[in-house]
Amino acid sequence: MRTTIATLAAAAVLALAPPASAAQDDAALNASLQKAVDGYVASRAKPEHISAISVCVALKGAPCTSFVAGTKRYPNAGPKVVPADLFEIGSITKSFTSVAILHLEAQGKLTIEDPLGKWLPQYPAWKNVKIRTLLDMTSPIPTYDGTATIGDKMGNDPNHKFTPQELVAAAYPHNGVPKPVSGWTYSNTNYVLSQLIVEKASGKPYADVVRDVFGQVGLKSTYYEQFFYPAAITDRMVSGYFFNTDPGNEPLKPLLGKDVRTDSVSWMQGAGGIVSSPADVAAWARALYEGPLLADKQRRELETVVSMKTGKPIAAASDADPLAFGLGVGQGHRPGLGTFWFYQGETLGYRVLYGYFPSSGAVIVIALNSQPPEKQNENGKLMQQLYGILEKAGKLSS
Repeated sequence: MRTTIATLAAAAVLALAPPASAAQDDAALNASLQKAVDGYVASRAKPEHISAISVCVALKGAPCTSFVAGTKRYPNAGPKVVPADLFEIGSITKSFTSVAILHLEAQGKLTIEDPLGKWLPQYPAWKNVKIRTLLDMTSPIPTYDGTATIGDKMGNDPNHKFTPQELVAAAYPHNGVPKPVSGWTYSNTNYVLSQLIVEKASGKPYADVVRDVFGQVGLKSTYYEQFFYPAAITDRMVSGYFFNTDPGNEPLKPLLGKDVRTDSVSWMQGAGGIVSSPADVAAWARALYEGPLLADKQRRELETVVSMKTGKPIAAASDADPLAFGLGVGQGHRPGLGTFWFYQGETLGYRVLYGYFPSSGAVIVIALNSQPPEKQNENGKLMQQLYGILEKAGKLSS
């Protein structure tokens, strides 16, 4: 599960009872956007090993407009993709875990400045690590999925039922190994520890807490399971495929070319285990940055960022420092786009990228059904193409 910056895109929605010329303009715009989505599958199916793409765009104050292409099974099989199909959303899950922590803070049950030792004394080596640094990835705690212990089990036993404690144990220092990390370093261990803190502070299972968050936002096609999803959910999912041969993925070689849709999701937990639809991801992205989901104090904390380059606090992403990270959310800056919020969640078989643009209130989500080598991941180029189409049509004005 990694973050990837991308320049972003959008699509049109029809206004209620628009003039004929406006309706014609919107129809032409939608056709252009659909053509771009179709073209992506046609050109990228082989290098990215995808069969499916699902794009959702929501302009401010409007429902999601969907653009889909392809089939649910690779290379070109199964039913055609429909907007309601589900994908693993990977590390976008982290923002749900952050919101759970921030809700507990708003209730007076903890503060993000609390040390880890207050809540999880069983990890004394990390007793002084603050919750805030778990959430913004500046803690010294390395990621468990970078260890051979976890990687070998993931590759050789895709039905293994990892517990949070097992995952954390792989990253916990024994005789100085693994070594601590410094600066800004992506670590799934941070979020499994945060999951355990949510349970300790709330007195409830993490699954119950995060499902309550789904309900607060009105998400109807978003789900969390710790180990396996039932057939009622996996039957609604597009198949996802692992094709990543990048260095470091050698333990996962047995999974190459495999459909991971029904495999255990327990290696992700509160760091990446949620399944959702692109429309629900769009609704979630909007809720993160607008409206009543978070109190003002907690939203300010969510949006307080550090540089992904240095790990140091910065006011915002900029031309000089274009990538920043808040509490489970990414911030980017690009010429012509200004400053925007984003996240790409990536699992063994899925990539889901969202962008939220404060200047216009637009949200866009792109979901794909593979994990290819990183150099083959070109969803950001599609986002840029779609964004340009929408901008040219005047749909991104504030």
